[in-house]
Amino acid sequence: MIHLDGETNVKDLRTGADAARGLGKEIGKFCVMSMEIPWKVTREKIGGSPEAVIMIETMEESWLDIMCDKLPDCDSVVGVGGGMAIDAAKYVSWKKGIRLISVPTILSVDAFTTPAAGIRRNHEVAYVGHASPDPLVIDFGIIRSAPPELNIAGIGDLLSMHTASFDWNYANSKGKSEYPFSEKAIGKAVDILEILYGLLPEIKNTTDKGLMAIVEGYIKLNTICLPAGHFRVEEGSEHYLFYELEERLKRPFVHGYIVGLGIYLLSQLQGNRFDFIRQVMKDVALPYDPKIMDIRREDLISSLLNLRSFVECRPKLWYTVINDSNITREWAEAAVEDLKF
Repeated sequence: MIHLDGETNVKDLRTGADAARGLGKEIGKFCVMSMEIPWKVTREKIGGSPEAVIMIETMEESWLDIMCDKLPDCDSVVGVGGGMAIDAAKYVSWKKGIRLISVPTILSVDAFTTPAAGIRRNHEVAYVGHASPDPLVIDFGIIRSAPPELNIAGIGDLLSMHTASFDWNYANSKGKSEYPFSEKAIGKAVDILEILYGLLPEIKNTTDKGLMAIVEGYIKLNTICLPAGHFRVEEGSEHYLFYELEERLKRPFVHGYIVGLGIYLLSQLQGNRFDFIRQVMKDVALPYDPKIMDIRREDLISSLLNLRSFVECRPKLWYTVINDSNITREWAEAAVEDLKF
């Protein structure tokens, strides 16, 4: 069992095969942010009578603000589902000043441990607010009711340390790091990755140990990033490809899948142990091929060709290898050659 030492952004952690049972009878007046399938899977186990159940339609800030205004008085907001539901609940918790309870039904993204809510402003990603789950409920029974690949996807936001840490090193070497550079922080990120590399069969088979490896990886990542005030070791060029594709195609993706695709392509651009990280993703059965995300080959090529322009027009994005790269059509076509469309 992980101990919540340091800055973890998790006030309380409950884990077990039945960890969510009866939760709704313990937390006073509560509302729920969810989606149809996650709520159907969890509502009887959680119990209680929510004051309102809001089904997430979009993560656009304007829609979320309307939902906040419509909510009845509640003591708590319970996020039930994947990243969208958890982020929506975080947003409501922050806006309304009420307790946040997170019940992830899949582990495809680290949203259930991070403080800011990932919303959209005109289809552009923005991170706002601050909310900490109290408690974070990891119910193995609920989580394993989802397709295994959606939980395996959770390793994507951890393997991104492979490319993001490289980008931070690179930015520092060019005198472009936005924050004081820390070899210690990168060393701690490598330590998390080494633990994960030793547990790939457990993660692939979504055992209790494998699921907790993902959760603990996220929590340990917070102990690196929250004191520093940034997630530089975990977010870099691999995420920027995701941002470009989401804005280009104007639709969301399973986060771990799209980040996995970013790791696959940007580790090539970096010259950063591509064969190794590709094999890790294959060994753990992380889906990252464009076909599973319904991304056409020409759309992906166009995204890669536009990537430098995309990041340079967004000064809030950190400096990465993209800023100094001349991505040609020839390079892009070679980089995607072995992917499935």
